[in-house]
Amino acid sequence: MHNNDNPQAPALELSTIQPISAEERHGRPRDLFTIWFGCNLILLTVITGALAVTVFKLPFFSALAALVLGNLVGGVFMALHSAQGPQLGVPQMVQTRGQFGSFGSLLVVALVVVMYLGFFASNLVLGGQSLHGRFPAVNTNVGILLVGFISLVAASVGYRLIHAYTRVMTYLSGAVLLLAFVWLVFGHGLPADFLERNETSLAGFLGTLSVAALWQLAYAPYVSDYSRYLPEATGSRSAFWSSYWGCCLGSLLPMLLGVMVALSIDGDDVVGGLIEATGGLSALLVAVLSIGIAATNAMNLYCGALSTITVGQTLVPSWSAGAGARILISLILFSGSLALALLGQDDFMVNYTNFILLLLYVLVPWSAINLVDYYLVAHGRYDLPSFFRRDGGLYGRCNWTAVNCYVLGIIVQIPFMSTALYTGPVARAMDGADISWIVGLGVISPVYYLACRLGGRTRALAQTAQGGA
Repeated sequence: MHNNDNPQAPALELSTIQPISAEERHGRPRDLFTIWFGCNLILLTVITGALAVTVFKLPFFSALAALVLGNLVGGVFMALHSAQGPQLGVPQMVQTRGQFGSFGSLLVVALVVVMYLGFFASNLVLGGQSLHGRFPAVNTNVGILLVGFISLVAASVGYRLIHAYTRVMTYLSGAVLLLAFVWLVFGHGLPADFLERNETSLAGFLGTLSVAALWQLAYAPYVSDYSRYLPEATGSRSAFWSSYWGCCLGSLLPMLLGVMVALSIDGDDVVGGLIEATGGLSALLVAVLSIGIAATNAMNLYCGALSTITVGQTLVPSWSAGAGARILISLILFSGSLALALLGQDDFMVNYTNFILLLLYVLVPWSAINLVDYYLVAHGRYDLPSFFRRDGGLYGRCNWTAVNCYVLGIIVQIPFMSTALYTGPVARAMDGADISWIVGLGVISPVYYLACRLGGRTRALAQTAQGGA
């Protein structure tokens, strides 16, 4: 992407997965706060927070404690990934080649593309259904297309427009969300038994905590994509805290609204309850949060395109994709997600709940390996040219240590899994509580670190750093 007189002005991004040069770097740490705060102020975050009540049957204070703890813990991992961007200047999935090797990383990258498609489709459905719920004249399918089209435009223009879009939504959605809280409490009013509804359970508390932590962890595969243009002098500390508080606060506030709405209504229709509870404000609320969905979806689509290009470049190393390729791939991915949204809208909540639980199991071991390698093994020093070689350069075609640890990371979670399809023996013994992600992180982080030391990877990367890589 070329510089212009105003580095904040939206302009067509020309770069894709290539390293961002010093001349192209721009922006400030506070840009990371607004992108992660603004992109979380959407209806899907409200729905996710409401799961504490609708699925896990928690009372208010227990739900609040679980959501706060889950977001604050999960946010640490999200922000540690974000802090890698200014240092390396490449997308997160390209950097993954440094741990898994050029071909070893393909499985993870492919899974991440599926993740983007799933979140994109979920957001489309929720946007379309919400617009129809508040504005009956707008057909659900028309609403889905409207949200999708705005997302496609923003993703096609690229990095600067997405940052500008979320910067606007930080203030616009933030103001509307604040009004919704005021209206719900002082206008509609909370039910007399608001604090007495439901009872605390270990399974419900851990389930809510896990969902909140996953909400943060789900950003890990692409969070550094939005910090990679920042000047290297930005530093890891500034990037970490700006991303951390932006994402944690941006997630907690709408999740809290979801809990309050769910405890104020009969049944599980949170969006319908939100529309009813906010009365005259509901038209503005639904319109703004639906526009916000398009901003978040633009991020999903943009990073899905970058990850798809990463797969293609791995197979054809001479390919240097530009803006045209990114736009075409965005259009193809958009078409696939649109089909998922139109076909799966009737079973949205069931499909969404199963989807985020599945993500939990495949993202956790990757995050553990990436963070341990970056911070404890390589100390942020990688040979960027090796990322773009078919043979993987210094990192080879496949780092079997990382691949085996990744597979192990999924296997060790199985006894602790708790889903509609399968519940492990430990989870059953804990009344369905799912702590698989804690086990995955706790086991794979030290195992991978020790395997790197014993296998000589730590020494090899240290020598690379001394060589000026």
